[in-house]
Amino acid sequence: MATTANNPAASDTDTYPLTLVVYSREHCHLCQDMIAALRELQARLFFHLDVVDVDSDEELQSRYGLKVPVLLAGGEEICHYHLDPVALDAYFAKIR
Repeated sequence: MATTANNPAASDTDTYPLTLVVYSREHCHLCQDMIAALRELQARLFFHLDVVDVDSDEELQSRYGLKVPVLLAGGEEICHYHLDPVALDAYFAKIR
């Protein structure tokens, strides 16, 4: 399930043409930490954030269940467990 709760600007994909996806699960403090850190970066980096619960889909659970949270953009994994600002900046430098 994708969500942009508490961040109405992030729901506007015209404003934020790039979408980052965080695969997470409920009651995961690492997931919540990564999501909070990404939301703080949205105004500077201009991206839409989708949060997907890996437990909502058997294939996602099998693929990402042991690595959550996992941050992806365009199907490319940027980091997992903790937000890696260097890897995120490198990804943005590569695409812009």
